[in-house]
Amino acid sequence: MSDRVGRLSVALVCTALSAAVIGSVGAPLITPVATGMHVSLDAAQWTLTITLFAGAIAGPVLGRLGSGPYRRTTILAALALVAVGGLLTVLPLPFVALLIGRGLQGLGVAVGALLMSVARAHLPPERSASTIALLSVATTVGIGVGYPVISLLDQLAGLRAAYGLGFALSVAGLAIAWRSLPAETPGERPRIDGLGAILLAIGSLGLLLVIAQPSIWKTAWLAVAILAGSLAILAVWAIVELRAKTPLVDLRLLRQGPLLRANVAILIAGLGLYLLFSLFTRYVQTPGGAPYGFALPGVAAGAALIPFSLLGFVAGKSVPRLVARITERWTYALSAAIAMAGALLFVLADHSLLAVLAAIALLGFAVGGIFALMPKLILVGVPQEETASVLSINQIIRSIGFSLGSALAGSLLAAATPGGSLLPSHSGYVTAALWALPALVASTLIITTAAGPRPRSSAKAQADRDASATPSTTSSRPGPARADRP
Repeated sequence: MSDRVGRLSVALVCTALSAAVIGSVGAPLITPVATGMHVSLDAAQWTLTITLFAGAIAGPVLGRLGSGPYRRTTILAALALVAVGGLLTVLPLPFVALLIGRGLQGLGVAVGALLMSVARAHLPPERSASTIALLSVATTVGIGVGYPVISLLDQLAGLRAAYGLGFALSVAGLAIAWRSLPAETPGERPRIDGLGAILLAIGSLGLLLVIAQPSIWKTAWLAVAILAGSLAILAVWAIVELRAKTPLVDLRLLRQGPLLRANVAILIAGLGLYLLFSLFTRYVQTPGGAPYGFALPGVAAGAALIPFSLLGFVAGKSVPRLVARITERWTYALSAAIAMAGALLFVLADHSLLAVLAAIALLGFAVGGIFALMPKLILVGVPQEETASVLSINQIIRSIGFSLGSALAGSLLAAATPGGSLLPSHSGYVTAALWALPALVASTLIITTAAGPRPRSSAKAQADRDASATPSTTSSRPGPARADRP
C-alpha cells in the first residue's frame, strides 16, 4: 500500500511539473517568435497570453467534468489535447497554428486542480496534504526549470526545437498519467451548466484581456467598454449559477468565510508577488550601458530564476511542518513577510547582483509558501466532489491577480521612463518594488485577522482533523479495501 501511495504521489507531482514547464515555454520565446515569424511583439505576446486565457477559462469546466467518476478520463483527455497543442507548436505551420497550439497547451494549467482532487481523494490525509502543497508550487518550480533550458535550446537549435521541449514533456506527462492515475468509482455522469460555462468564459476572457493586454488601453473607450461588459456578464453568470440545479461552480460555497477570505487574499497577494517577479526579471536583463542592471542574456537571465524555483520547492516541502507548529495563518504571514524582505533587499541592493539574486530567492520561497498553503485555506469545509471546481475558480482569481501585478509593473515603469529614453530610471524600479508592500500587508491582514483561531498541536492531530472534515473514500475504508483499489 505504501509503495502504491508513494508512486501515485510522485506521478501526480511529475505530471504537474511537466504541465508547469509547458506553460512557461512561451515567456522566453516572445522575442524569438516576433523575429522568427515576422510578427509584432504585441502579436508574439499572445503566445503567452492565450495560454493564460485557456487555462483560466477551461479550469471550471474541467473541474466539473472531473468531479467524480470521469476524473481520470477528463485528465487524460486534457493532457492529450495538450500534446496535440505541443505538436502544432513544433511543426513549421503559420503563426495562427502556433497560437492554437499554445491555447491547447493552456489546458495543462487547468489540469492542476484535478490533480489536487485526485490527491485529496486517493491519498491518506497526511500524504495528501504534502502532495497538494507540492502540486501548488509546481508552477514556481517549473519556471526555474523551464526558462533557462528553453532559452538555451532556442539559442542552440532554434525556435521550433525550444517548443519541442514542451511537446516532449506533454507526451511524457500523458504517459505518466495513463499508467498511474487510479480508476474512479462508477457513478452518475456529471452535468455541465452550458450557459454558465459560456458566460464565465466570455466574462473571464474580457476581464483578463483588459488586464493582461495593456496595449488595448490605447483605445480607452474600447477598453472601458470591454471591462464594463465583462463585469456585467460575470454578474449575470453569478445569478445563473445561484439559480442552477447543477451549477458549474457552487457560489454558495464561495460565500463561506474561509473560502472568501482565501480568494480575496490570493487576488491581492498575486498582484504584489507578480509585480515583484516582473520587476526582478526585467531588472536583471536591463541592456548594457544603463546605470543599473546586469545585461544578462536570455540563458543567464533564465538561470537567475533557479534560486526562485529551488526556494519555492523548499517552501512547498516545509509548509506542512510549519502549519503543524504555527498554524496556517502565521505560516501565511511568514511567507508574505519573506516576500516583503525580498522587496526591501532589492530596494537596498545598491547594484549588487548577489543581493538581487538573494531577493529573487526570497520571493521564490514566499511564492512557494503561499501557493502551497492556499489549497489548505480554500478547502476548509468544501465537499470532496467540489474540490476541483473550487480550486479552478481560485486559479482564475490567481491569474487575475498575476495579470494585475504584471500590468501594474509595466505602468509604473512606463511612468518612470524619461521622455526620449527607452529605459525607466533606477528610482522607478525602487518605487515600483515598494508598491508591492501594501498589497502583501493587506493580504496578510485578511488571513490573520479572521475570527476563530484553530490551534495545532501536532501534524497527526491536523491530519485527523482533515480526515474528519473531508469525507473521502480514503478515510472511510479499511486498509485492505484500500489496497485493492486500482
